Amino acid sequence: MELRIIPMFATPFAQTRHPQPERLNAVLRELFLQRESQGARYGNPHPTMRFNTEIFESRFDLFKWPEPCIAELREFCFVQLYRFVGALSGFQEQALAQLRAHAEAWFHLTRRGGYFGVHNHPMATWSGVYCVDPAGSDTDPALGGRLTFIHPHGAVAMFLDPTVEALRLPYAYTTQEFKLSAGDLVLFPSWLMHHVTPYHGEGIRITVAFNAWFSRSAPG
Repeated sequence: MELRIIPMFATPFAQTRHPQPERLNAVLRELFLQRESQGARYGNPHPTMRFNTEIFESRFDLFKWPEPCIAELREFCFVQLYRFVGALSGFQEQALAQLRAHAEAWFHLTRRGGYFGVHNHPMATWSGVYCVDPAGSDTDPALGGRLTFIHPHGAVAMFLDPTVEALRLPYAYTTQEFKLSAGDLVLFPSWLMHHVTPYHGEGIRITVAFNAWFSRSAPG
């Protein structure tokens, strides 16, 4: 008899990579460090969560900045996001063309000791994290800085036996970590709880985050 395994209540993720990130990331790094040096002018005046002084968080209007490097990054992120939602929902080109994306975006500079506590991103549908510079955390696990997602099923670990401990994705009950390399982009549902483990490197870990939601424009 047939045994069907059904991935019920699955959580969609996407991971992709900029095809040539070196030039773009070098320009972004220079721009972000320059903006950090201007302090409150570009810092987030109303952060939604408390974090330590080893992290600089920019204003949330990053994708509205006029610099060509920002336009290139925004285009890359939006193209991948449209691909993602199209694949998940089965939207054809015409249906995707009627969707208008809205987004807020910001950058983080994380120095030794910086981390983010558990949080999600309210009032958005999809979120993304783009890695400008992992500062060595992509090759050395001891440096931390891992983007970590908590299993969304609250009672998932109420009882564990060998069959549960051996479960593989998409059924595994454990947290899931992403080791980000320069140019990587991770997309995920905004409601999903996640955090970034403490970073222990000597360099500056640089990431861009964004939240997105969609409206449907009237047919032309």
